[in-house]
Amino acid sequence: MSNVFPRSMKASYPVAVAGDGCYIIDESGKRYLDGSGGAAVSCLGHSHPAVTGAIKAQLDRLAFAHTGFFTSEPAESLASLLAEHAPEGIEHVYFVSGGSEAVEAALKLARQYFVETGQPDRRHVIARRQSYHGNTLGALAAGGNAWRRQIYDPILVETSHIAPCYAYREMRDGESEAAFALRVADELETEILRLGAGNVMAFVAEPVVGATLGAVPALDGYFTRIREICDRHGVLLILDEVMCGMGRTGHMFACEADGVRPDILTIAKGLGAGYQPIGAMMCSNDIYRAIEAGSGFFQHGHTYLGHPAACAGAHAVVTTLLDEQLIGRVKGQGRKLMTELQSRFAEHPHIGDIRGRGLFLGMEFVADRKTKAPFAPEEGRNKRLKAAAFEAGLICYPMGGTIDGRRGDHVLIAPPFIISDDQIGELCDKLESAVAVALA
Repeated sequence: MSNVFPRSMKASYPVAVAGDGCYIIDESGKRYLDGSGGAAVSCLGHSHPAVTGAIKAQLDRLAFAHTGFFTSEPAESLASLLAEHAPEGIEHVYFVSGGSEAVEAALKLARQYFVETGQPDRRHVIARRQSYHGNTLGALAAGGNAWRRQIYDPILVETSHIAPCYAYREMRDGESEAAFALRVADELETEILRLGAGNVMAFVAEPVVGATLGAVPALDGYFTRIREICDRHGVLLILDEVMCGMGRTGHMFACEADGVRPDILTIAKGLGAGYQPIGAMMCSNDIYRAIEAGSGFFQHGHTYLGHPAACAGAHAVVTTLLDEQLIGRVKGQGRKLMTELQSRFAEHPHIGDIRGRGLFLGMEFVADRKTKAPFAPEEGRNKRLKAAAFEAGLICYPMGGTIDGRRGDHVLIAPPFIISDDQIGELCDKLESAVAVALA
């Protein structure tokens, strides 16, 4: 019996022993095409020599130095590289060990900013239904997925949740995309006014909603209106790019596609590409200078902040994305993958929507295409798909509760940026066979 505490005590997991580009290999020698990059993590695949070499070299020099005493060259270099390519005005980087920690840091920074600028009543956070922002208590409270929150609700900080920009389900008959985008964005202002503008500190959103909605991008104009509302009421805009950032959508930062600049931004998965645990909270110079002019101390911290080996690995990841022009490649391969998915599944009787940006794509399952009625949750269609795909040698990311945390199913596709044309075909072949089993 294993002493490992697994994600599920009811599952039996094969032992992964090796990685080879877009594939993971188990102890029996079976190869699995990583069609979701784990959880949109492995953007460079599983054996990139530049990244492993950078980590090994850093370990030979310095493995760890606590940030209460030292900075390090890898952290300084990585922060400079990220700031150079970040949205205008985002100039400071706080390194953590993952996405949940990055969101926690963002929420705490927002609160401290208002305390230090003489606005201590600003305490409320507004987010969106069916969002996911992490599993620590603060990040989970910000998230809007009922299934993930349910057991912990009694110990979560109260957070307001407005509608997502989820046109497939929530756009009204006869309503244009532009009108829908503005209508759901305006829910933010309604909620700010309900809470009292002087009491709201931040609005948190994913530019492209990942795990809980299945790669749903905002419509044109949505984030422009959100930015206007935040500015009008002095509310900070926090964009969570933990899953959709770092090139995944065809832009280094996903918000570039929406032409909007956040006040605080979080990244993680693609930053380390799975080679080391790392995440980051990035903030505007205005926020940083306000703390600097006040206490001069961010009342927050973790032991592994700015870990030298993790930062060295992440620096190699970002450098590789840039030097090998992989972000541009994401756009090209993303178009090919979308075309292939559309070709095979657009008319499938149980695929209602195919969506996403770049190599961050999703398909939503329905019992009836005309009415958009979902399958009964008890049928576990997303679980069936995961099992069938895994048996076929494909790793993908199906989830349930797409509509409201209970009803609805989708699958997320987020392969490594290095995926070849042949591997796109292999991915779709295996997905097609899994769909035939799971949605029959």
